[in-house]
Amino acid sequence: MRVFPELYQKQDGLDFLICAIGSMRKAKGILINTFLELETHAINWFSGTNFPPVYPVGPLLNLDSVAGKADDTNVFRWLDSQPWASVVLLCFGSMGCFDEAQLKEIARGLERSGHRFVWSVRRPPPQEKSFEVLQDDYDDPRVVLPDGFLERTSGVGKVIGWARRVSLLANEAVGGFVSHCGWNSMIESLWFGVPTTTLPIYCEQQMNAFEMVVDLGLAVDLKLDYKINVINPEGDTVIVMAEEIERGIRSVMEDNEMRAKVKEMSNMSRATVVEGGSSYTSVGYLIKDMMRNII
Repeated sequence: MRVFPELYQKQDGLDFLICAIGSMRKAKGILINTFLELETHAINWFSGTNFPPVYPVGPLLNLDSVAGKADDTNVFRWLDSQPWASVVLLCFGSMGCFDEAQLKEIARGLERSGHRFVWSVRRPPPQEKSFEVLQDDYDDPRVVLPDGFLERTSGVGKVIGWARRVSLLANEAVGGFVSHCGWNSMIESLWFGVPTTTLPIYCEQQMNAFEMVVDLGLAVDLKLDYKINVINPEGDTVIVMAEEIERGIRSVMEDNEMRAKVKEMSNMSRATVVEGGSSYTSVGYLIKDMMRNII
């Protein structure tokens, strides 16, 4: 239960969830951005229920930006000069940001790990507009990072603002991913065969992290139940410390067994969308069922 969204841990939230699930039963079919080989048990479970047909049609990815690398060419030029699978990517989505205290701990953990890195650092929106506007980039990230961090890690890592996550994951130098565990990020990391260590922030991300680490064994645990700006019983904001960050980075970069499992799932994810693959076939079933309903 600790990885459930806070909304669902209260009666009003559970009532809303039950109502939403009831509405789903009225649909003619449900399309899901996943694939049979990834979530076999969950997908097969639906066949024995009174739910509408479930069509796993993923992974659905926007790969248009991979070839262009149109954002920060300096970062990609640097990545192209690094050894294979030697760089850890830290990227937390379009709404993923941290306060200064947490950023400093991440920086210390990164530096202590000794691994090459690319880190996307975003500035939080004003507190009163936290869910109304997206983050912006810092004019100078030195204002929130430890003194001398950028100078000490020059040549070892890059601190950047917003970047296309898919383009970065596609680069062969990227060998690990510290992620907020949004579902798009999870699907993309599997497609490119990049193992993930989990640092979920809000909503369903804790559940995604739990599934990837505990259920599927396709990610390593930095944190499973972390929620940004949560207050502990002593009244202090919960912070993931540098030691935990260092451990998570070392785990994802040095676990060759995990890397092999993720690579195997990467091959499955690509096979599923070509002719004869499970998602390709699922789309075919969807079209046939739609035509049957029209006729």
